[in-house]
Amino acid sequence: MTATLTARRPRSRTGGTGATPAGTSRTGTSAWTPWLYLLPALAVLGALLVYPVYQLGLISFLEYTQAQVSGGEPTSFQGLGNYTALFTDPQFRQVLLATVVFAAACVAGTLAVGCALAVLLTRVRALPRLALMLAALGAWATPAVTGSTVWVFLFDADFGPVNRLLGLGDFSWTYGRYSAFALVLLEVVWCSFPFVMVTVYAGIRAVPTEILEAAALDGASQWRIWRTVTAPLLRPILAVVTIQSVIWDFKVFTQIYVMTNGGGIAGQNLVLNVYAYQQAFASSRYSLGAAIGVVMLLLLLAVTLVYLRLLRRQGEDL
Repeated sequence: MTATLTARRPRSRTGGTGATPAGTSRTGTSAWTPWLYLLPALAVLGALLVYPVYQLGLISFLEYTQAQVSGGEPTSFQGLGNYTALFTDPQFRQVLLATVVFAAACVAGTLAVGCALAVLLTRVRALPRLALMLAALGAWATPAVTGSTVWVFLFDADFGPVNRLLGLGDFSWTYGRYSAFALVLLEVVWCSFPFVMVTVYAGIRAVPTEILEAAALDGASQWRIWRTVTAPLLRPILAVVTIQSVIWDFKVFTQIYVMTNGGGIAGQNLVLNVYAYQQAFASSRYSLGAAIGVVMLLLLLAVTLVYLRLLRRQGEDL
């Protein structure tokens, strides 16, 4: 009986019994082989990312001001004292809310403009497509300081051509809180949409034309084809550009700092990155600035993980 069961046991092509040895995949390679290929990249990321994040978190639990930096006073452990002071500060809560709303508006505007222009690229001829691509890449390649300075000049109350074209006289865009945020939002969308446009355009070109032609023959409009056919197929690409936009727009610094002169009148246009800079370097409260940085990091991780979890629930592989 034992011999019969042994004879009936399935065998692999190599003459084994079909069981996969421990630590070996079904293809015969070690389970650690992919990690060996990733080891150089992980080492670089560890040096450039993990250690600075560790130092940031460590400083956020200490009393670390200019006195400790200069050696005049010893460094003391504060525990959650910096975080308690942060979350009980009304200005921090106001800045946090403004940052979330501003980043959400920037992400929505960037995705809308980038996706619309990506669809437009598939509808125009080669020469207009090339001109639009070059113009978009020019905006993408412009340094943030340069782009912000140019936008401030264009909307200047005295010499800017925009006010003259719109007949606004000496209206100051940076004086009011909402007009200043709107001006910065336009600049952020202008310098961010090329990444979305090029990425989504490449994804659209990869969609099989047979599917789009079949939808058009069924009488679907262009908007319905995009909403029910193209967008679902582009969901992994849209996930990547959305997460990238959230990360970039949530930690906007240069545009706000340059265009509102450090956060606007009485700090009315502060966002978390500028607020952290003011606390850490203008006020020499480095531990409080580090605590703001840790809060930003945790918020970005939470948004990214929630978004990826929602996509996986919908059956998308990323």
